Amino acid sequence: MERLQKVMAHAGIASRRGSEKLIKEGRVQVNGKVVTEMGVNVSNKDSIKVNDIPITKEQTLYFVLNKPRGVISSVGDPKGRKTVVDFFNHIDQRVYPVGRLDYDTTGVLLLTNDGELTNQLTHPKYGIEKTYIAKVTGSIDKQAIKRLEDGLDIDDYKTLPAKARIMDVDKRKNKSMVELTIHEGKNHQVKKMLKTVGFPVEKLNRTQYGFLTTEGLQSGEWRELKSFEVNKLRQLVKDNA
Repeated sequence: MERLQKVMAHAGIASRRGSEKLIKEGRVQVNGKVVTEMGVNVSNKDSIKVNDIPITKEQTLYFVLNKPRGVISSVGDPKGRKTVVDFFNHIDQRVYPVGRLDYDTTGVLLLTNDGELTNQLTHPKYGIEKTYIAKVTGSIDKQAIKRLEDGLDIDDYKTLPAKARIMDVDKRKNKSMVELTIHEGKNHQVKKMLKTVGFPVEKLNRTQYGFLTTEGLQSGEWRELKSFEVNKLRQLVKDNA
């Protein structure tokens, strides 16, 4: 037996929180009866409908993609540009990206149809670490690194303490390479942080998401996560709760 909202999330209907909203709105039926209360447990023998449409429990899938430049981190694009889900057209189940990488940002991107895990991994309170390597304009110094580590006021929020280190400085070309690890995932956050300390980003690559990397994957290549990796992601969420 599992909680109804958890089964709905695993079926790709919505995140767990989104599934709870559907239940409260009276849009979910179990064995022909409308359910509006939380805490209902269901089994594989129960018939579940959302908006009068039966749901089937999908096999949960988990992939890591080495996202190329010039690809949208979305399930679709009104401008017709290539999206990350286009790499998975051969799969019958619908998968979607966990969070986003900018159009011109490359690197580690997790895709799944596990709505509950997606909601947990992207929720700020769990603080999943994400590591980036940025090529920036200018010769970055220790003072800028300290500001990145201490937290910065950007837009209407202050970034949490981060990890930062200088990888290379080429004074002749006026370029630097910086490694930055953050816990949040706000829109364009890494680019905004580096711009705030005076070093605009020219290229950005996410090298690590939690413990996941793109090791062995060329740009545009992907692999399915092993079961122990999925369990490790769930444990990571649990440890950070």
